Amino acid sequence: MSQLVRHIREATRDLDVARVRALMGRIEIELGSEQAMPDVSGRLRRVFGVANFSTAHRAPLDLDQMADAILRDLEGVDTGTFRVSVRRADKQFPLTSPQVEREVGGRIKTKRGWRVDLGQPELTVSIEILPDQAFYSFGKERGPGGLPTGTGGRVACLLSGGIDSPVAAFRLMKRGCTVLFVHFHSYPLLSRASQEKARQLAAWLTRYQLRSKLALVAFGEIQRRVVLTVPAPLRVVIYRRLMVRIGERLARAWHARALVTGEAIGQVASQTIENLSIIGGVASLPVLRPLIGMDKDEIVAEAQRLGTYEISIIPDQDCCQLFTPPHPATKARPADVELAESQLPIQEVVESAAAAVEWEEFRFPELRHRDLAGEVDVLNRVQ
Repeated sequence: MSQLVRHIREATRDLDVARVRALMGRIEIELGSEQAMPDVSGRLRRVFGVANFSTAHRAPLDLDQMADAILRDLEGVDTGTFRVSVRRADKQFPLTSPQVEREVGGRIKTKRGWRVDLGQPELTVSIEILPDQAFYSFGKERGPGGLPTGTGGRVACLLSGGIDSPVAAFRLMKRGCTVLFVHFHSYPLLSRASQEKARQLAAWLTRYQLRSKLALVAFGEIQRRVVLTVPAPLRVVIYRRLMVRIGERLARAWHARALVTGEAIGQVASQTIENLSIIGGVASLPVLRPLIGMDKDEIVAEAQRLGTYEISIIPDQDCCQLFTPPHPATKARPADVELAESQLPIQEVVESAAAAVEWEEFRFPELRHRDLAGEVDVLNRVQ
């Protein structure tokens, strides 16, 4: 609960929020004004660990005053059926939950003429009775669910500019993991377009985990070395094995406990069972593939819901397109791969790539403030 409270405070720190606190199994967000509710609701829909939320109002621990307050706030509300649902956290309150439900429900029915439906009501009036006050609300909005960010440990995700890997990263975030993004690019052999897409994707995903790091790894010269020594059919597998090794090197430096990829069985030549086994086998950390059994249509639909799809389809020059052979091996043999890699200074390549990484940090929400002279706006980080 304390982790979720801190995360909500962080997610709403630039909004008109007076206080966030844990309260008898619930979290209360006290707004500075009702006008802040739409913005706060938008943020809560991206805070993992929030199952649902609602706009609530306080009422005294007096049945008559409580019912009068609810009836006042129901003015202008139009519905056909309703129910009253009471949770009595304070067992010292003289009436039981069913008694409060009957009393308040009866007054609403008499005043508004609505029909009671305990199964599928159009409107639910929820009442929470605490030791010093009561809260009431009308209906609930769904949160993203999942586990609070940071409770699942750290992982490193190999983030391409494509559709799959952002969805894979999101799925681990939803299980409480903090994700480091690792992007491989081939600049200056190719343009900076893939780096810019990686930044946009990292910034978008940071709306969920609030603070992120992006590691930009120059991979073009490594690919050039592979082309000079490795048979063409094996190059893609060797590229991927080097990416996994470099990704693991960066993951360990960041104290991450696993690698994450967007791979799905049979999607491209490197993602056959045989090749996935050979590629993942170079890592001593677990390699997590949350999309492994999904087809492309399912992944695209999830990317669209997440909001990363429009970024992922922006044209770019991905490093995977550089020096790619026309007929890559779909069932590479371990002996052939090991022989090909024996011609490369693997450890030197990994260490030099890790040493040359460019790091970028992202934070959401960004805070705009003025320096002491009151003249310069300072941005903490990305939109």
